[in-house]
Amino acid sequence: MAKINTQHSYPGTHSLSVQTADEDIERIENGYIRTHSLREDACSELQGVISMEGGHVPESQAGSFTGRGAMARLSRFVLSVRSWATRHSHPDDQRPDSFLERIRGPELVEVSTRQSNIRSFLGTRERPGGANSHWPLARFNVNFSNNTNEDKKEEKKEVKEEKKEEKKEEKKEEKKDDKKDDKKDDKKKEEPKKEVFVIDPSSNLYYNWLTVIAAPVFYNWCMLVCRACFDELQMDHVKMWIFLDYLSDIIYIIDMFVRFRTGFLEQGLLVQDEKKLREHYTKTTQFKLDVLSLVPTDLAYFKLGLNYPELRFNRLLRIARLFEFFDRTETRTNYPNMFRIGNLVLYILIIIHWNACIYFAISKVIGFGTDTWVYPNVSVPEYARLSRKYIYSLYWSTLTLTTIGETPPPVKDEEYLFVVIDFLVGVLIFATIVGNVGSMISNMNASRAEFQAKVDSIKQYMQFRKVTKDLEARVIKWFDYLWTNKKTVDEKEVLKNLPDKLKAEIAINVHLDTLRKVRIFQDCEAGLLIELVLKLKPTVFSPGDYICKKGDIGREMYIIKEGKLAVVADDGITQFVVLSDGSYFGEISILNIKGSKSGNRRTANIRSIGYSDLFCLSKDDLMEALTEYPEAKKALEEKGRQILMKDNLIDEEAAKAGADPKDLEEKIGRLEVALDTLQTRFARLLAEYSASQQKVKQRLARVETRVKKYGSGSLSVAEAEGEKPEEEKKQ
Repeated sequence: MAKINTQHSYPGTHSLSVQTADEDIERIENGYIRTHSLREDACSELQGVISMEGGHVPESQAGSFTGRGAMARLSRFVLSVRSWATRHSHPDDQRPDSFLERIRGPELVEVSTRQSNIRSFLGTRERPGGANSHWPLARFNVNFSNNTNEDKKEEKKEVKEEKKEEKKEEKKEEKKDDKKDDKKDDKKKEEPKKEVFVIDPSSNLYYNWLTVIAAPVFYNWCMLVCRACFDELQMDHVKMWIFLDYLSDIIYIIDMFVRFRTGFLEQGLLVQDEKKLREHYTKTTQFKLDVLSLVPTDLAYFKLGLNYPELRFNRLLRIARLFEFFDRTETRTNYPNMFRIGNLVLYILIIIHWNACIYFAISKVIGFGTDTWVYPNVSVPEYARLSRKYIYSLYWSTLTLTTIGETPPPVKDEEYLFVVIDFLVGVLIFATIVGNVGSMISNMNASRAEFQAKVDSIKQYMQFRKVTKDLEARVIKWFDYLWTNKKTVDEKEVLKNLPDKLKAEIAINVHLDTLRKVRIFQDCEAGLLIELVLKLKPTVFSPGDYICKKGDIGREMYIIKEGKLAVVADDGITQFVVLSDGSYFGEISILNIKGSKSGNRRTANIRSIGYSDLFCLSKDDLMEALTEYPEAKKALEEKGRQILMKDNLIDEEAAKAGADPKDLEEKIGRLEVALDTLQTRFARLLAEYSASQQKVKQRLARVETRVKKYGSGSLSVAEAEGEKPEEEKKQ
């Protein structure tokens, strides 16, 4: 390593101009290493003093600077102060290595640290107007070669000031950047999001568009093949066909835009992102078919002429839209079976139509009238008309596909082949017709057949049990009333596949207004009303039936939905009051109000005048619902008590006497059930405790035997050896 002489630290100007930057760096490195060597020499001297005198210091003088060993203690103090000063004066040396420095390796890190130290010191010494502004390397060399404390302090102050200024500038720049980002964010927030128009596939708008797009698809499937086979149909109405063709093309193009805006469900939500909608549609096979259906193949009209409508056969690729329209119509119509039959007939007619057109085209290729199988010669006026051509072909196609026969036999090979294919298609069509029509008719009559089976079984039972003719006639009339008024549907059976929420909404929509008419339920909680609505059961009474009789135990209350009931005397003829729609009775008997003079007994005879449709709420269902609403139960009992007080049907002394013995019995029963469950749990816990205690006793017995055999010292070794095989077995 090169040595630097302090006497020649101020060389001339001409010598510096010849030196290169590498030589300056070497000089700086030499001076920096020289300063470190001087510091190391001083530290080694102090450590030598400490080692010489530190070993003879007594414990009493170890904390003071007097007496024997004072020099060593003073040296230690100086070293500690020096180390503290170096740590605080050069905080950059103690910073942790960055991620890049750890990757670069030790050699590159040393080079980079030396270059950074050189640049920092050069920057501190090169000040405008300074004495040595033209001699940065020499000034740096002098500082490190002389090692004066004043220069070091000045350099440290300058470095600290520069660092503070850099930190301030960085903070200002960060604040400016933050403000800019905040302004951008505010602008983004202020800018309203563009609302993308998205069509919900389950909406009426989407179904209406399906109706529109189904029309040109059906037009192309019916007319293109017909125009391609019958030349007169194409040439006599060219303008009309061109208008309809390009109108259907416009609708096809609009349909593609509609598909780009048709939403789909993702995690149960309708996606409204334009990019996602576009990607979802473009990834489907239908997108490719839609693009192919819009390829302008009819540009060949300019070369071939307008008599080639088969060039537009690619428009038939939109058939999926027609099927989608049929599916959605089937789910929306109130007559799905009739729609299915009509849809099946339409498919059959289209197949027969296409087969008729193909038959006429084959006849045209072979030659009209060349044999008995093809279409007759068109030179005959009777067979030259367009209507006769199409009707004759349609007739032949219908006879062939329905396998009825009675058509002229084929003559040539291609005719035989075409007839064979037609027969095969006809067999499939016939089987499809028979199967679908039969299943549709059976589905249409399924409810009637089920109802009739019930009636037949009851008739057989009454005949077997020799029921009177009068009662048998009443039962049959009751069934007829149910069927004619469409009241044979079992609501629970129909709604069992629905979730509880939808089931509750339907019940609320149907029965809640009826339940609110009951006086004691008018101020109840909404949750309790929903529970009660789900428990209402519709019942139908025929003329002359008694709904309840005086003295019967009241186990349910009734709400009149439709019909008229009469409160009659014991003879069943004298009528006191007539109850009509919205009336109710029996609500007090199902509450078990204490002190009621009638208890839970019926106080009147109620008889149906005609056919009556009632809702029934049983006592058990009411009490089950009230278990979750104790406050509502108290309110209902208080309302019932007030009603009884108005009618003077309550014994106040009995009401104040105390709890009803029946309630006490119910509580005792509940306590017994709870006690049984506790006993079973306690027995289970006791069995587990006895088993664990037995295991502990067995382990203690093993320990005692080992102690007796090997002694207490070898017990731990034996246990360790015994545990190892157990662990190995578990593994």
